[in-house]
Amino acid sequence: MKITKIFTFDSSHMLDGHDGKCQNLHGHTYKLEIIVSAPVIQGGAKDGMVMDFTDLKTIVKQHITDPFDHAFIYHGNNERESQIAALLESWNMKTLRLPCRTTAENMSVEMYGRLKNAGVKVCSVKLWETPTSCAEYEGD
Repeated sequence: MKITKIFTFDSSHMLDGHDGKCQNLHGHTYKLEIIVSAPVIQGGAKDGMVMDFTDLKTIVKQHITDPFDHAFIYHGNNERESQIAALLESWNMKTLRLPCRTTAENMSVEMYGRLKNAGVKVCSVKLWETPTSCAEYEGD
């Protein structure tokens, strides 16, 4: 059985060295679809559920939306992006360092890993950058 919960958050990023507009600092209202797959719970307070939607919301808030929302998300191994992050941090602005380039593809993998590490039986993560563009990661 599978369940899906959808979240939104706003962030900025850039793709240093990209050959298009995304090389510039810009933002998105991201839509995040989390699909959890597990057997339906039999008995107890969660009887009939794959996972309580409220429990999923709490975990996603802690591990994804709170850190990502209204942050400058940057590739920590990129010198220019790190310099921008340092400047923003000196102004007490929110940043989030990732170990990879901040494409929708890489960010969906990052989010999947964060949920797995939090104990969620995540099946897939779909991250929408725009209403018509998304990346989906279904795990290994």
